[in-house]
Amino acid sequence: MHALGYTSVPALLKYLRQAEHLGLDIDAALQAAGLTRAQLADNGQRLPSEAHERLLGYFCEHANDPLFGLHSARFVQPGSWSVLGYITMNCANLGEAMNRIMPYEKLVGDMGTSRLEPGEGHVRLIWNCRHQTAEIRRHMVENVLASWLLYARWIADFEGSPQEVWFEHEQPAGTDLAEYESLFGAPVRFGQPCSALLVPLQLLAFPLRQADANLLRTLEEHALAMMAELDDDEPLPLRVRNALRLLMKDGLPRKERVAERFEMTVRTLQRHLQQAGTSYQQILDALRQELAEHYLLHSDLPIQDIAQYLGFTESRSFHRSFKGWTGETPGEYRLRHRQAAG
Repeated sequence: MHALGYTSVPALLKYLRQAEHLGLDIDAALQAAGLTRAQLADNGQRLPSEAHERLLGYFCEHANDPLFGLHSARFVQPGSWSVLGYITMNCANLGEAMNRIMPYEKLVGDMGTSRLEPGEGHVRLIWNCRHQTAEIRRHMVENVLASWLLYARWIADFEGSPQEVWFEHEQPAGTDLAEYESLFGAPVRFGQPCSALLVPLQLLAFPLRQADANLLRTLEEHALAMMAELDDDEPLPLRVRNALRLLMKDGLPRKERVAERFEMTVRTLQRHLQQAGTSYQQILDALRQELAEHYLLHSDLPIQDIAQYLGFTESRSFHRSFKGWTGETPGEYRLRHRQAAG
């Protein structure tokens, strides 16, 4: 595997459209990056992220635009994030869409990882870029945060803005803070602990204009199957977790069925997981907790239905497990978070 992993072709197209808009020589840029037009014509291709870095480096050097990454965000569209873009478009609300980023962002590429952290009256949607070259990293981070916001405005059909925008890097020389704040519609702060959009809690319930629960389920099944194909280079615990997530759509799978996916016996699977410092039950519990919290916060499903979906034979078992994970019953957890959001 390449040191920086891979980038899906759709993730590069925003930069190409901005370069074309500026009149840059695309063929020269592709040659410098070691890429061809034929490669970029196939949206299913995953290209070495080193090539992504070389392409963006060429554009930054020749564009005479210190905000090339930020400006490229204007070309974001659903396909920019592979299947993940269409998944988020079909969620019920913005909070649900934000929660879909983490499980599926590897389909877009290995450029970075996202996470959500609670704050005072807001949720921080954080992106940590894996690229270490300072200038490349800056353009990528600015592009991702701006793309998130512009895409959220499109799928929700509103002009909402974050409470604040944070960047780890300092403000680049020769740039105007007002241009950043005009795009984001919010105060922009540099030199922060992380790069993030600070999203007000009340925006999480904002409905999306194309929500389709049935299509969402189909798209997620497709995404999970694609994720399984990308797992070959991943640690076994993560591969088991992804397999469980895929199989749980049909109810809690038997251990034997999971082991079969890796051409192992249950005993061999357990041994390998133990060597990796975990167990089948620990992985299952962590996944169940993640899914339980998601459904309690972002759906109106009755607690009994959530328990059944997660493979608990009775609600009492689910209540007992959930309290062991969080210190609260499912009902208490749902009520506390909804009161905080209200």
